[in-house]
Amino acid sequence: MFLIFSQKRVFLVQSLPLFLWRCGEMAYGFDLDFNDNPPTEVRSEWGDDYDIELYGWIGLQCHNLQKGTNFKFNRWEKYGTMMGAYLGCYITLEATDPATGSVFSFQTLLSDFGRRSSLGVRISWVTLASRRSGIVPVDHHWDKDPPAIHDFYKSPLPKWFSDEALACDSKKYYVVPESELHDNDLLQLLMEVAFFSKADRCLDAYLPLELNSVVVETFEDYTTEAREKLKANNAIFYLSYKCCTDPSSVTLSGYPHLSTTLAGDHHAVVRKTMDGKPEHMRLEVSLTKKQEKE
Repeated sequence: MFLIFSQKRVFLVQSLPLFLWRCGEMAYGFDLDFNDNPPTEVRSEWGDDYDIELYGWIGLQCHNLQKGTNFKFNRWEKYGTMMGAYLGCYITLEATDPATGSVFSFQTLLSDFGRRSSLGVRISWVTLASRRSGIVPVDHHWDKDPPAIHDFYKSPLPKWFSDEALACDSKKYYVVPESELHDNDLLQLLMEVAFFSKADRCLDAYLPLELNSVVVETFEDYTTEAREKLKANNAIFYLSYKCCTDPSSVTLSGYPHLSTTLAGDHHAVVRKTMDGKPEHMRLEVSLTKKQEKE
């Protein structure tokens, strides 16, 4: 029990964090864990878990794409999970704005929709919040049939693009020049997410990856340069990349069933869509041939 003093009254409350949440001083999920009864405070850990960092990086990129910023991930501070229809991960992280050098707290919520075999999808992750930290309600509802998303992006993921389609409808595609592959944060993120999916979500550390080629397919047109298709709200990315590690390395030894398949060249199809709501973005990664049989 806690005594809360105001100018005229004294309150007896069972949970101080719950009281602060009701007063608008703590954020649901980010600061307060409602899995406990009464709810408890989500405390800072300043951890280095690979998957939490990846989720946080996705939230930052969602913000960068929608707001035109270039925020960089530093480290995550704390996170809490909530299980509803899907698993939600509320992450508070530290980020930097290179334009000003400022360091600040950032919040993002990633909802894991799991495997969607009917769409040929191994991973379906939806970002539902991506903002500087504050006490702002989260819109937890992803619009399932938004006018902002063309029907093309709601069908099963394609296996790969065809050379014929690329030649006949070049305006719909953008072949990313090699000079743009390695310094583009979005492409690096999509490659990392694709590799995490390839590894059946078993990775616990970054491995050296290198993009070989990327083709972007989108119905959205560009204003001045074809490279603007990289920032399209809705697009499919065909990634060719390489894991440059030794199959017998220590990092992979914990996953002997994966060690022979992670090193070397890989292909992946990643779909990025936005339902038209601020802070919302979905990433879907295609099933590998091996995963299709499982």
